[in-house]
Amino acid sequence: MSKKKNTKKKNHAPIKTREQLMAEKKSAEAATKKKTVIITSIVLAVIVGLIIMTVCLTLSGRDPGLKVNGEAKDTVYVKMTVKDYGDIILKLDGKEAPITVKNFVTLVNQGFYNGLTFHRVMNDFMIQAGDPNADGSGGSANKITGEFEENGYHNCIAHGRGVISMARRSNDNNSASSQFFICNATNETVSHLDGSYAAFGYVISGMDVVDLITTKTAMLGDSNGVIGEKDKQAVISSMEVISAREAKKYS
Repeated sequence: MSKKKNTKKKNHAPIKTREQLMAEKKSAEAATKKKTVIITSIVLAVIVGLIIMTVCLTLSGRDPGLKVNGEAKDTVYVKMTVKDYGDIILKLDGKEAPITVKNFVTLVNQGFYNGLTFHRVMNDFMIQAGDPNADGSGGSANKITGEFEENGYHNCIAHGRGVISMARRSNDNNSASSQFFICNATNETVSHLDGSYAAFGYVISGMDVVDLITTKTAMLGDSNGVIGEKDKQAVISSMEVISAREAKKYS
């Protein structure tokens, strides 16, 4: 018997012309190029974003790696013991004023403030300390950048009762070193300090101590509040960094 011929047609892909192959090649290359451009744009956008964020943090004085006692922290608690008056517990804001907080805590850990006095006290304004000369003329070795609007730094802490801020020379934004003051007045009385002085924290316990220092020593000062007789100035026995848990005991 003779074999039947397979009459079923085979499907063959049509043969493409040179022009069609070139068009497909160009289309594939264009797609690859477009994908590469998109990926490159995304990578560049991420890099530029990181650069802008770093620059902004630098210009604003915000140090994302603020460390206190070897630990990265935004909030630091300090216990200040004033001889014959009591304890003042401070909550320092390292997010709003990292340069100021780092400097202050460094001095605290060095024992710099131990034995210094509140040399300037004014009713309905503030009590000021941190001067080794006890008359407003001295300070620590290092001067720091003023973290406030007038100096190009955004600082959200408004001056008001219980706020701690850095003292400085009126004609030098970057002259603060160790002198600080605690407001004993209402916001309205001290609001003019906003944007011109670096507030860096709050009293969370011990405003009664601040008020007592004011009551007992304000009348001893001159027209600028400076108390001439050092033995009549309230003395800071000690300052130390404490944990959040310990600070909570005072609130």
